[in-house]
Amino acid sequence: MLNVEQKLEVLQSYPQLQRKDVSLGRVNFHYEESAYEKKIVALHIHPNGNGYIYAGLLPNYETDNKGFVNIRDYSEADLRTLLDETIKAMSTNPNAVESEEPEQAKAAPTLATTSTGGGTWVDEDGHTLTLKYEDDMWYVYSGVNLDMAFETRSEAGEYLKEEGFKPQAQA
Repeated sequence: MLNVEQKLEVLQSYPQLQRKDVSLGRVNFHYEESAYEKKIVALHIHPNGNGYIYAGLLPNYETDNKGFVNIRDYSEADLRTLLDETIKAMSTNPNAVESEEPEQAKAAPTLATTSTGGGTWVDEDGHTLTLKYEDDMWYVYSGVNLDMAFETRSEAGEYLKEEGFKPQAQA
């Protein structure tokens, strides 16, 4: 079984993964080049050594309802095998429709990605996070502290839902 430092060392050895520090000392790793909307490869790598790797596209792994495998007791070889398979699976999407838009049109924010949709999100324990669109990015705040930043509203919403948060009804 690897400790948290060893798991982080393995994850950081993959140059295609970007480290994202999140709340409670946990760390996520994103694969920004994913051919899917799903970008999170490693979820909540915790100081106690617990954590999850996305395996929702892989047939030979037992996953939770979000497609993640618990890696608490994984060896380095097992962790590397899972990461290699996950990154390979996320690299190509046979169902993706190629867009014929010019790159500039893709880069311009649209109403769907920048309009309303921020606000307060609450989990079942009453914890709140705030989603705000500022400077062409979506930011998730815990009080005044920045928790995460995303390029799209859908990524931010996916993250909040994975964390167990739901949008608070507007008055």
